[in-house]
Amino acid sequence: MNRYVRGFAIAGILALLTLLTLLTMAVAPGYAGISTTKHNLSVNGPGTVKATGEAEICVFCHAPHNAAPSGPLWNRNASTATYTPYTSSTRKSVAGQPNGASLLCLSCHDGTVALGQVLNRATAITMAGGVTTLPGGNTLLGTDLSDDHPVSFVYDAALVTARGELAAPTTLVKPSPVRLDGGGRLQCTACHDPHDDTNTKFLVVANTASALCNTCHLKNYWTGSDHKNATKTWNNIAPNPWPHTSGTTVAANACESCHRPHTAGGGKRLLNYAAEESNCFPCHNGNVAAKNIQAEFNKTSIHRVASYTGIHDPTEAASLASAHVECVDCHNPHAANATAGSIPGGSAAPTLPGSQTGVRGINVSGIAVDPATAEYEICFRCHADGAGNTPAASTPRVILQNNKRLEFQTGNPSFHPVAGAGRSTTVPSLLAPWTTSSRVKCTDCHNNDTGLYSSGTPSAPTGTGPNGPHGSTYPLLLERQYLKADGANQAAGTNESAAAYALCYKCHDRASILNQNSVGSFPLHWYHIDVSSNVHAPCNTCHDPHGISSTQGSVLSNSRLINFNSAVVTASPGNGAARWERVGTAGGRCYLTCHGINHNPWTY
Repeated sequence: MNRYVRGFAIAGILALLTLLTLLTMAVAPGYAGISTTKHNLSVNGPGTVKATGEAEICVFCHAPHNAAPSGPLWNRNASTATYTPYTSSTRKSVAGQPNGASLLCLSCHDGTVALGQVLNRATAITMAGGVTTLPGGNTLLGTDLSDDHPVSFVYDAALVTARGELAAPTTLVKPSPVRLDGGGRLQCTACHDPHDDTNTKFLVVANTASALCNTCHLKNYWTGSDHKNATKTWNNIAPNPWPHTSGTTVAANACESCHRPHTAGGGKRLLNYAAEESNCFPCHNGNVAAKNIQAEFNKTSIHRVASYTGIHDPTEAASLASAHVECVDCHNPHAANATAGSIPGGSAAPTLPGSQTGVRGINVSGIAVDPATAEYEICFRCHADGAGNTPAASTPRVILQNNKRLEFQTGNPSFHPVAGAGRSTTVPSLLAPWTTSSRVKCTDCHNNDTGLYSSGTPSAPTGTGPNGPHGSTYPLLLERQYLKADGANQAAGTNESAAAYALCYKCHDRASILNQNSVGSFPLHWYHIDVSSNVHAPCNTCHDPHGISSTQGSVLSNSRLINFNSAVVTASPGNGAARWERVGTAGGRCYLTCHGINHNPWTY
């Protein structure tokens, strides 16, 4: 070899050595540890999936020459499978087939291409134990990606505008560890660095407290949510609420308390479980959260969350067209917190508790509101114009109306003061702190029978169970007993007692109602309900506890929530519909037949 050739050779070798040194210096911090990760499939790899004799590490993905044109010196054939992409009603990106870096990852993780099938080997590399593809578990995604975080979609300003609650694409560039791929697409490599397992699961940042999730997802209300901030731990009583994470508190698990980015049981919205309530119960069964909400649904009267699966949708109209109820119809899991709402009895509009922060509703005018600012607005989603508004009512009434929004209109002849203060200025039976200026909530009557206010007084409640209309031992999800049996033969009716009408006596003074000489109230209350009179007519026979909404209300019942049980009270001959008329401030006149006795009219 002449000196010129030798000179060029030496210069080339030196240049190559220099290049290799520079490359080593550049990649060492991120890639030096790959030999200790499960991506080392060589015979010396630390995992159970590895070769029987192949000692090279990089060869399973890369080749220095004759590589595939699909990636960085790629040494594998891409899968030719057709994938089922993630989709949901809330997804605004285009759900296409995987491409780019994601398709490279899937050449192992979809299970359709043998792990040892590489381009620069004449025959496939033999894997230990006869393994050809990933044996299963969370790393084998398959070709059905509908239960995995979407990939290969364009993440741009238009998507952020359409979807909302997303970080701007301009933030997903260096120095951010979460970065978009070529063409502004979100690929597997936005979350995973295949060469660095420092953060486990090859994550680009540790997902403690959902730091990785929160890089892109900026959920409304999240910063004040208990699901972000609560430090509660699991008491180790099965089932494990966090089976796929290492976090030991609610805050440490954050998003992953409910969501799973791969192989999610719920598919849509990547929920841990397909049954919606099953994502709530693992914590709200008393093993993490202080109150056992799950047990409430074993009672005789419940909101039937377990009766529906897959019907609720975040994009559904505020007024429900399809009858169902799920936890998220009343609670926003990204917003819920432990802030207390107002106690009963105040004159101002009751405030929502933190558990109902950020929930949609329907206001008293029938207009969708987001968020709701009053509890009744949340209830109106089902119990007003929606699918829950069925003609059948628990008590047949002379004035038939089962739309609660219409029953609580403040222009009605009479109503319990839910949507506004009551019209009457004289209600002598009210117990403190209730006054004629007080506002009431739906849950003042419809609540767990062991809830905070289920016993005691508003200022000194003694209930110990969870609040909210989850379940009750009393019909119609009532907080306290409210017997309604009316005896057509009198003796078969309800015997008055503090327990029989405990719900009414929560706000109305029993002694005042039973007082034959009460001033400013109906003077014959005692006669109709007291056992000594042998009438046995319960409160429900005359009173509709919601409101008198019909345009006929001013004629048939012009105050006092009088709307007779039509199965017991009928019209008196020649006087049209059964009705009651006010006389003065406390008296009244009845035109009706009740228990076979004709009141035509009887004046009190």
